Amino acid sequence: MDKVHDIQQISFSGTIMHLRVDGKPCQIDIAGESERLRNATQKQREHFEISPAGYGIHWPEVDEDLSIDGLIGVKHAPPLVTSEV
Repeated sequence: MDKVHDIQQISFSGTIMHLRVDGKPCQIDIAGESERLRNATQKQREHFEISPAGYGIHWPEVDEDLSIDGLIGVKHAPPLVTSEV
């Protein structure tokens, strides 16, 4: 399976989430993205799982899932569908 994104870093300072995605640094204010993460403790924020395909991040203790595309504002073209006749 090809990875959609390579997520190298996730950390928090206050409500700012610091990401390094595909080699590029990103900062996202989670206050506007996720009420669950905004209200989570630092320990809960630091316990996350990255999807194997690099598509999203899951925080099991607060039951939150965020897509990387949504966080960094990227849209991928849908895969081409071919049919065999």
